Amino acid sequence: MDRLQAMRIFVKVAEAESFAEAARLLHLSAPAATRAVAALEDLIGARLFVRTTRSVKVTEAGSRYLEDCRRILSDITEAEAAAGGFYATPTGTLAVTASALFGPIHVLPIVTEYLDRYPGMRARTFFIDRPVNIVEEGIDVAVRIGHLPDSGFTAIRVGTVRRVVCGAPAYFERHGVPQTPADLRHHRIALSTGAWASPEWRFARDQRVTIDPVLQCNTNEAVIATAKAGWGLARVLHYQIGPALLAGELRIVLADHEEPPLPIHVLHPEGRHAPAKVRAFVDLAVARLRENRFLN
Repeated sequence: MDRLQAMRIFVKVAEAESFAEAARLLHLSAPAATRAVAALEDLIGARLFVRTTRSVKVTEAGSRYLEDCRRILSDITEAEAAAGGFYATPTGTLAVTASALFGPIHVLPIVTEYLDRYPGMRARTFFIDRPVNIVEEGIDVAVRIGHLPDSGFTAIRVGTVRRVVCGAPAYFERHGVPQTPADLRHHRIALSTGAWASPEWRFARDQRVTIDPVLQCNTNEAVIATAKAGWGLARVLHYQIGPALLAGELRIVLADHEEPPLPIHVLHPEGRHAPAKVRAFVDLAVARLRENRFLN
């Protein structure tokens, strides 16, 4: 028995729910298809189908075996294509998602580098702060900040981000530097009402401070601009102010009181069976994000 051919026949019968239709699609006779499936049933010692005069349905054992057959046949197809060089080249359109501020700063440069490497590729980016259903919305790769739920997706940790309190040197000259989280009650605060925002600021050792902000802004960009202008303090994710820190426009305070940093992961749903376009982008993104000084 040609076991691989028998597997192909079994898969086709399961999909068509008909021996006759599967045989027609595979250019075989119906008896040949029946014999192949019967040989598989003898080999594994289990019934694969429940047959009636009107339908053919996979059994519980057949359903599990069907998944394995599809995986095996897919691996063989991929190996054959790779040997000819076809599977090694990314093709098509890549969909990538990240948060609204992190994406443009740290992910978009990776996307454009990827497109330069593979001129035949196209890309779509979704930089938004709402939760994105990767499967339902057709996303190939996501870059996520925070602890991940158990999803079964492939997740590669590439760095961390800190929640930091910052202000301009000129502000600290006028108002002093807070030494403990409790001191923040005596400082002017610009609070973001966007993602990650909360009027209760948590710190290490279960310290909590409820902020009464003088100014509320709907974006992190706005509170960062306010802090850079020397008006007050802001709490943001540290990657958002990397250039301002290097330029001396902002300074981080209360670093000894920070909570543990949040992890960053590159996430994709297809595991080791991911197509070349996904594998190539993930490899590039992991390398670039891990070497990013603001994320590690």
